[in-house]
Amino acid sequence: MKPREAIIGPVLCVVGARPNYMKMAPLLRAFAAEPSMPRAVLVHTGQHYDYALNDRLFIDLQLPSPDINLEVGSGTHAVQTAEVMKRFEPVVDDLKPSAVLVVGDVNSTLACSLVAAKKSVAVIHVEAGLRSFDRAMPEEINRVLTDQIADLLYTTERSAHDNLAREGIAAERVVFVGNLMIDSLHAALPKAVAPEETVRRAGADPAVLRDPKGFGVVTLHRPSNVDDPATLREVLGILGEVAQRLPLVWPIHPRTRANIERNGLGHLLGNPRLICLPPQGYLEMVGLMSRAALALTDSGGVQEETTALGVPCLTMRANTERPITIEQGTNTLVGRERTRILACVDEILAGGGKRGRVPELWDGRTAGRIASHLGAWLHTRAGVAA
Repeated sequence: MKPREAIIGPVLCVVGARPNYMKMAPLLRAFAAEPSMPRAVLVHTGQHYDYALNDRLFIDLQLPSPDINLEVGSGTHAVQTAEVMKRFEPVVDDLKPSAVLVVGDVNSTLACSLVAAKKSVAVIHVEAGLRSFDRAMPEEINRVLTDQIADLLYTTERSAHDNLAREGIAAERVVFVGNLMIDSLHAALPKAVAPEETVRRAGADPAVLRDPKGFGVVTLHRPSNVDDPATLREVLGILGEVAQRLPLVWPIHPRTRANIERNGLGHLLGNPRLICLPPQGYLEMVGLMSRAALALTDSGGVQEETTALGVPCLTMRANTERPITIEQGTNTLVGRERTRILACVDEILAGGGKRGRVPELWDGRTAGRIASHLGAWLHTRAGVAA
């Protein structure tokens, strides 16, 4: 019997930045277990260039080492997108894939989709149809354009189908499968690192986590919160006030840390109840989130993970591309409204706050559904029996 890749070409599975890894890890395992799937080739564009942390996340997620690393590195959005396209095109020419599969909304997602579409290679977009309706967000541009050229669009929530329909995308190209982030979350929970251990390893005193009110976890990295010095000062002031109510654990994104130092705001991190850590691995973050009394974030992934965990989440943004986390989950949009944030924190600590419910098909089995559907779809498209 011919190997699967001899029947139809391999699927190039693209990751470019850390949020992609949590979605790709369960997918690659499901592809390997699905008899109808051709060979999967993992392509890392190198858009995120913190290689030490990348290696750690690959281990935490049991994600295999990339088959190909384009090593693009940093740059402006235009430079990075162009460089990914230049380096990805020869890979497509050489491997002659049956499809290019992209996840999420980073620059690599759009860049590799453009290369594939112009070479008449099928584009598969996982996590399609999410919209913040804020075109000032580079991620929103990447989402909209990738969906327009994708041949097959897998969605995490049903509202995404309405968004795609409004944009003229045919319903037969769209399949509701659930959320891959939750697959990774379910797999990680039994192995999650205890928060006390995470704090101790970073050289901080874990005793602060024994506050009767518990602790909160913070993740902030979006330009709207951390790039402007005045805004960043405002954000740090808010965190300081929240920390007076309960301790906060904050693994600080490298870009955020650099902006704090560049703008001389390091003194605002001196609060002993604001525990500042270096970037953490996935198992450490899952441990922190699962035990937290609340989360303060601007991350889309954290909005989803806290909804699945039943942990109240306060999102410091004006909008979200994941409305289901508000409508059904634990998420509340608070922007940088100090009074609103403190009121929400007080409500949560008093035993209130949103607990929500786990959305439809956020059950840890999304990867299997995608593998089964995609294997059959690729064979039908190629005109061969699965």
